[in-house]
Amino acid sequence: MNIARPVDEGALLPQPTRRPRRRRQPVLAAIDLGSNNCRLLIAEPRGGQRFRVLESFSRTVRLAEGVARTGRLSDAAMARAVAALVICATRMRRFGEFKLRAIATEACRRASNVEDLLGRVREEAGITLEIISADEEARLAAIGCAPLMGDGYKGALVFDIGGGSTELIWLEADEPEPVYATSLPVGVVNVTETFGDASIDLMEQALEPSFAEVAEQMTAVRPFRADGRHLLGTSGTVTTLAALALGLRRYDRDRVDGSWHESGQIRDIVEKIAALDLAGRAELNCIGPERADLVLAGCAIFNAIHAHWPCQRLRVADRGLREGLIRELMRQSPP
Repeated sequence: MNIARPVDEGALLPQPTRRPRRRRQPVLAAIDLGSNNCRLLIAEPRGGQRFRVLESFSRTVRLAEGVARTGRLSDAAMARAVAALVICATRMRRFGEFKLRAIATEACRRASNVEDLLGRVREEAGITLEIISADEEARLAAIGCAPLMGDGYKGALVFDIGGGSTELIWLEADEPEPVYATSLPVGVVNVTETFGDASIDLMEQALEPSFAEVAEQMTAVRPFRADGRHLLGTSGTVTTLAALALGLRRYDRDRVDGSWHESGQIRDIVEKIAALDLAGRAELNCIGPERADLVLAGCAIFNAIHAHWPCQRLRVADRGLREGLIRELMRQSPP
């Protein structure tokens, strides 16, 4: 698993949408159909491991809605996902020729009727979805976030809190492969469906055994020392917490991506969120009604992570699987 860190951290800055010009080579496109969101990234290589973002798109689809209870994707969730993927297909076609890798994650791994979704996506959007394993999801998340490992640090614990799963990857600055990587089937959608609007303490108690087991497995490989290492988080939960820590009135990716925070400050924000009811959370900047019911579960997962890997500092990445997919496509088709 080669995740060598590219040197250009500015390569991911979003660019304004414009009429595409004629290109000598296809653009690269990555689709991540997650358990909560459908995300698209379109980019062009700029040499080495650098690339320029041409367009991005994200829509909440809540694909995992009901899967934990029924083991099936609901008709409504599939309709939302297909509609978002049709938009992705339309945006990609604007660029003419393109190379695409489109993946689906935990909700599709668990659903017994996933073939119904795959068929609809092929027919209505013209996209072939690849259901990736939990290990592959962790690997791609590491590739996407590795450029943000802090200079002067020995390593970082990367975590990606998704809708249906949470990936944990231990990276060391002087090692090309992760020391340890795993994926847990706990995410903001399935935890919310299980516990509803229960207290964050109850959620954390239920999550504790799973994260304790991961910590034991990691220690069996090599003890993780928080000193000299930092947390590196990606997901809607951690980017929202970062936006609140920065005092943003509305979300600003340029301010959030790559930002540094004291973990204690983020824990304080979690406490404030946990003290609010659903309506109070919906009124907070950068949360709103769309994420108000999910953010508490994300906060509980973050607290569980910090309890076992208590690094003093957190770096936040507004990037992840899509960027990992683009870098993989670049390696397969160098300019």
